[in-house]
Amino acid sequence: MKIRVLKHELNESIQHVSKAISSRTTIPILTGIKIEVNYQGMTLTASDTDISIQAYIPVEDNEKQIVQVERPGSVVLPAKFFVEIIKKLPSSEIEMELLDGFQTRITSGSTDIQMVGMDPEEYPVLPSIEENQVISIQGDLLKNMIKQTTFSISTNETSPILTGILWDINGNDFKLVATDRHRLASRTAQIDNADEVRVSNIVISGKTLNELSKIVPDQNTIVDIVVADNQVLFKIDRVLFYTRILDGTYPDTSRIIPTNYKSELVIDTKKLSESIDRAYLLSREEKSNIVRLQTFENSTIEISSSSTELGKVVEQLDVIQYTGDPLRISFNSKYMLDVLKVVESEQLHIGFTGAMSPMIVKPVDDSQSLYLILPYRTTN
Repeated sequence: MKIRVLKHELNESIQHVSKAISSRTTIPILTGIKIEVNYQGMTLTASDTDISIQAYIPVEDNEKQIVQVERPGSVVLPAKFFVEIIKKLPSSEIEMELLDGFQTRITSGSTDIQMVGMDPEEYPVLPSIEENQVISIQGDLLKNMIKQTTFSISTNETSPILTGILWDINGNDFKLVATDRHRLASRTAQIDNADEVRVSNIVISGKTLNELSKIVPDQNTIVDIVVADNQVLFKIDRVLFYTRILDGTYPDTSRIIPTNYKSELVIDTKKLSESIDRAYLLSREEKSNIVRLQTFENSTIEISSSSTELGKVVEQLDVIQYTGDPLRISFNSKYMLDVLKVVESEQLHIGFTGAMSPMIVKPVDDSQSLYLILPYRTTN
């Protein structure tokens, strides 16, 4: 193998695939990035067995020469050093040459590096996926849906299925749901060209989806999603992102979402966010995060929290609209702030079903998002 490649293109591909490298792997070959070169271009692959990412760099793109191939070949290079050194090379062009025993020489400007490589034959083969069920979605929409749900996943590995996000695709209806049993986030979207696709109980790790989100460009890029028996493949430009589907059955969350409320209010999102943020400062010191909300008949609510060491904060807020019974409820302010950070609507609708029943938060101008928070039982 002997090639010349533009540093920017190589570094970008390395940054993509390196997201699949795990420092905890017990398989030595998986600490490396596999590089394969033929006369059409070069392919970089990284995997931690749960996710695998492959990036392709063509010889030419838009009549611009990216890779010059003198001799094809393949090698696996140690990711930790390879990722860092490519970023720091001095020239805009890099030459790579495979020597005897998988030794690899990398030169750029006056810098000359020799790296100890590994046998590419030992690298596991990527899963083969039949493209029977494929849906296409705008990249920015997919990123938004992930951002608006992933914060509600569980971080407790004793319930692995809850560390993931549930995918439900029924024709053109595409829905993501995440819950940690104390809160829930749901986001729905309408997508085209998915009439024949029916997918339920597909659960993908929330951490994995966060890594995927970093790869999807901000501009309007189409992401093709291929669903197979135990794998999902995301195709983004010249990047392939494979992930394993989590084992197990996701709990039926539809039964806990109320449809009728005893009390309802509409409030300015920014004002509520700022008020709860101030109350959170004290509740955080108490290590409980508990904030109380009390309603009054004159279309105002009271937000309060207290700390045995620091004191308390009490704040009155006007609401845009209030209907129903008076209410006093306690909830986790961190959970509410997580919701408020991802809501894009200027006004929120909050529905209450009682002091010890779920509260439902919905953006007023967005019927596609829904958030549920379970209240706390407090003594006062």
